[in-house]
Amino acid sequence: MSNDPLLQPFQLKHLTLRNRIMITSHEPAYPEDGMPKDRYRAYHVERAKAGVALTMTAGSASVARDSPPVFNNILAWKDEVVGWMKRLVDECHDHGAAVMIQLTHLGRRTRWDKADWLPVVAPSHEREAAHRAFPKRIEDWDIARIIGDFADAAERMKAAGVDGIELEAYGHLLEQFWSPLTNDLEAPYGGSLDNRLRFTLDVLRAIRARCGDDFIVGLRYTGDQVQPGGMTADEGMAVSHRLKDSGLVDFLNVVRGHIDTDPGLTDLIPVQGMRNAPHLEFAGAIRKATNFPTFHAAKIPDVPTARHAIASGLLDMVGMTRAHMADPHLVRKVIEGREDDIRPCVGANYCLDRIYQGGMAFCLHNPATGREETMPQTIPAAVTKKRVTIVGAGPAGIEAARVAAERGHAVTVFEAADQPGGQIRLTAQDPRRREMISIIAWRQAMCEKKAVDFRFNTYAEAADVLATNPDEVIIATGGLPHTEVLAAGNDLVCSAWDILSGDVKPGQNVLIFDDAGDHAALQAADLISATGARVEIVTPDRSVSPEVMAMNLVPYMRNLQKRDTTFTVTWRLQSVARDGNQLRATLGSDYGGVTRDRLVDQVVVNHGTRPLDDLYFELKPLSSNLGEVDYKALTTGGLQELRKNPEGSFRLFRIGDAVAARNTHAAIYDALRIVKDL
Repeated sequence: MSNDPLLQPFQLKHLTLRNRIMITSHEPAYPEDGMPKDRYRAYHVERAKAGVALTMTAGSASVARDSPPVFNNILAWKDEVVGWMKRLVDECHDHGAAVMIQLTHLGRRTRWDKADWLPVVAPSHEREAAHRAFPKRIEDWDIARIIGDFADAAERMKAAGVDGIELEAYGHLLEQFWSPLTNDLEAPYGGSLDNRLRFTLDVLRAIRARCGDDFIVGLRYTGDQVQPGGMTADEGMAVSHRLKDSGLVDFLNVVRGHIDTDPGLTDLIPVQGMRNAPHLEFAGAIRKATNFPTFHAAKIPDVPTARHAIASGLLDMVGMTRAHMADPHLVRKVIEGREDDIRPCVGANYCLDRIYQGGMAFCLHNPATGREETMPQTIPAAVTKKRVTIVGAGPAGIEAARVAAERGHAVTVFEAADQPGGQIRLTAQDPRRREMISIIAWRQAMCEKKAVDFRFNTYAEAADVLATNPDEVIIATGGLPHTEVLAAGNDLVCSAWDILSGDVKPGQNVLIFDDAGDHAALQAADLISATGARVEIVTPDRSVSPEVMAMNLVPYMRNLQKRDTTFTVTWRLQSVARDGNQLRATLGSDYGGVTRDRLVDQVVVNHGTRPLDDLYFELKPLSSNLGEVDYKALTTGGLQELRKNPEGSFRLFRIGDAVAARNTHAAIYDALRIVKDL
């Protein structure tokens, strides 16, 4: 038996959880037709196999037609969900993991123009900023109907064999009744705290009447909205006691904050550069006061923090949800004493930001997550050992090296710099994004364990590659900033990279032209504005930094709005010319017919990168596949078997920004799906 606090079992009613680590309810947006089908099941089963005690499915599975998902959630109001959930539950149970599901009615946290175009309902007409829909004030027949919808959905989940359910309150309809900001009803459902809690307790009673007292039911809720006019910590504590004393719930899953705005959501679910475990002590205070089973998750990315949460009695179950997206085998590695091998969550929040823009949740640096049907989480050994030569040790190249080494190949990596990292090392110079370097550091450590031959300070040429007598060659040389986008004055501008690297000193009155919409422009603006300089960010897009996405945008905006920073959308930089000791920047519009001038002392251009691909094209005619990739095999997890040149002695592949400017996830995914079968 282990003495590790994380590995001790926990008894929740009749359910024995095998350790103290859980995956909290979240929606990776993998359902098909609103159902948790094969992709969804494979995702949860992978984590169940690796030892997690409890996996909670479905952030916000919808219980009613008038709670249409704003991204791809499970539809728990459909009878067909039972069969799909049962398959998921049974397979996770086969591996020893308990399974729960979160049920909700979104209330105003959705839109009327989704699904069946039914009006959004809430206990007031107040619109939620995030989803912009003005709700219908809920009527008595709505309340009765929705209580029945919750009970129906719970009964379906019991039929599917789940170990329990969790009702989502915070931000959703249940909490909309709780908060004075969103409930202007009269009694019996408005006014006093007891009246505002009445709807939740009615829902719980209906579930108990349908599913019995033995069925495990919990609630995920905020103990403090941290919002003027909203629920206070004192009210949250009162709610916690009332929930426990009701006898209707078996656990409390506590959060802190509000999610009706992007900044609120980001404070509740912190991102990169924000403090780890910021609400842990708050959750612990509720557990201490109630002496009731308490769960919690909010940026608990590492095992030591999770261990502290359990060992100090702050929590009964600790949620490591994004950490399990980064490494689904986290628990197994703890059990086996291999914590150093855990792929770290870097808080980049690519997962959550994608779903809020309508995409699937993918981990920035684990491209197998969500693709378990075609991509391996554990790299299999190759039958035939080969010599693999890689040029470039940025995220694409070092992932290629890691995967090839795990396959058992002899791997040589050429890198022009004196250390690995590429663009990530540049990004990580920003203190707020320092965690990004773990993407490289983890891979370098894995490569060193497999004796990968790194040749730093080497600008590889074709002869250097051929001298390694390779069977496979991977070109991961990345790209360089492209700034020649102007009709005139290209020689008068610098790149965002120039600013971030320190090669160019920031000016005092700076125009940043951002035509890529990614982190580089915002990082440059952050760095320049911190010196006291005036900064204007100009973009031809209709919004600022569309590639950065909502939650990652928040920390930048908090810095930039405190400084002398202006955001100008729908304008394009056309030209730059000298004007005395200043620069005259001329802006035009894609909408046509107008120009404006700016007098500044520095112009910074962010327009992506262009591939460093000379070496690839030099090697291409010497390769057996002539650099060609079988896209069908690539996209379905198949083998690359093209042979176009019988004279070629090696196969040649190009990955990451050496192909085209994309992002870190794309670069690492390129490497994994090419190299996993070499």
